Amino acid sequence: MKLMFASDIHGSIFYAEKMAKAYKDEKAEKLILLGDLLYHGPRNDLPKDYNPKAVITLLNSLKTEILAVRGNCEAEVDQMVLEFPVLADYSTIFLDNKMFFITHGHTYNTSNPPNLKNGDFLIHGHTHIPTIEPQQEDYIYINPGSTTLPKNGSKNSYMVYENKKFTIKDFDGNIIMEREF
Repeated sequence: MKLMFASDIHGSIFYAEKMAKAYKDEKAEKLILLGDLLYHGPRNDLPKDYNPKAVITLLNSLKTEILAVRGNCEAEVDQMVLEFPVLADYSTIFLDNKMFFITHGHTYNTSNPPNLKNGDFLIHGHTHIPTIEPQQEDYIYINPGSTTLPKNGSKNSYMVYENKKFTIKDFDGNIIMEREF
């Protein structure tokens, strides 16, 4: 199964369209959104082509493809306009004999990890920094970075998972980092 992960769109239709194109080009079976979809938040400048209404229309057109978790910028009003669930604090997927604990990262993160078994994955956004870390204590931490507002000199990015390999890419298709487990 091929999955695509994206995080921190923050209302940018420019980057939401790049993400949707990458999803189509990757031919993934599910688009997993790690929160902060519509609002830019009080700590961020307005992103390029900030247009939450257009992002709503785009994401709703993909509603059967999306699994999403709540970011720290999501509110109940967002659920009123999005046609797929966005208010879960986390989700889990069991694949290749591993659990993927999927969350935004503002509640569950490397400083406050959920209960995970040896070799499970903690996957979250929130920091806007792409990361694939070696196994920590009992789990492996992975972050696809941000589609819209990358930090620490990173590039706008997303991630795919296929055949036990995580690959973080920029929107030009360049591999930023990858690791097979």
